[in-house]
Amino acid sequence: MSTYALIPGAGGDAWYWHRVQPILEAAGHRAVAVEIPGDDPAAGWEEYAKAVTDTLPPDPGELVVVGQSMGGFTAPVVAQRLGARHIVLVNAMIPRPGETGGAWWDNVGQGDAARAYAIEQGRDPDAEFDLREIFLHDVPADVTEQAMAGGKEQADTPFGQPWLLNAWPDVPTTVLTGADDRLFPADLQVRVARERLDLPATVLPGGHLIALGHPETVAAALLAA
Repeated sequence: MSTYALIPGAGGDAWYWHRVQPILEAAGHRAVAVEIPGDDPAAGWEEYAKAVTDTLPPDPGELVVVGQSMGGFTAPVVAQRLGARHIVLVNAMIPRPGETGGAWWDNVGQGDAARAYAIEQGRDPDAEFDLREIFLHDVPADVTEQAMAGGKEQADTPFGQPWLLNAWPDVPTTVLTGADDRLFPADLQVRVARERLDLPATVLPGGHLIALGHPETVAAALLAA
C-alpha cells in the first residue's frame, strides 16, 4: 500500500481531488487530499509544506507526493523532508532554486505560450479571463457548478517568496501534462520539464483541472507511477 499526498493548486482546496481520491482508495491505497491555506495572506511556501506534513499520518509508508499546478512548488519540498518514494507533477509549475512564484510565469514564457495556444484553437487571445473557458471547459456540468459555487481566493504571499529548495530532490519524478491545458499549454510543460528536470512529460487527455475532468485517467497514471 502506498500513501498518496494530493496537493491542490491555487487556492488550496482539497476538494479538487475528490474524484481521484476514491479511485486510489478502491485500488487499496491511502489517498490524503490536503487543504492548503492558499487564501491566508500570512501563509507562504513554508506554511503550505507544513500543511501537508501535518495532514499526513505519522507513518505514511511508501509516500507518493502529487502536486497540481501551483502545488509544484510544494510537492518537492514535502518529498525531500519526508523521504518520499516518488513525486508526480500534474500540470504543475516546476520551479528553479531562488525563483519566486511570481517570477515563474515570465521566466518560462507562460503568457506567450497561452496566447499562441488560444490563437491555434481559434479563441480570442485578448478576451477577458473566463474561468469556465480556461479551467472548466472539459469538466462535467455538475462538477463545474460545484467548482463555481465554492473555491478559495489565492493570496499573493507565495508569489513574492523564493522556492524553499536549493535543488530538485533526488526523488524519482513523473510529469503529467494535460493535452488541452489552456493555462499551461502542453508544449510549454513539455519544454519546461525537459529544460528544468531533463525529464519527458506524459501527455494525457484533459485540461488544466484534469483531475476534475478525467479522474480515471489521472488515477491510472498515479497508480502507474
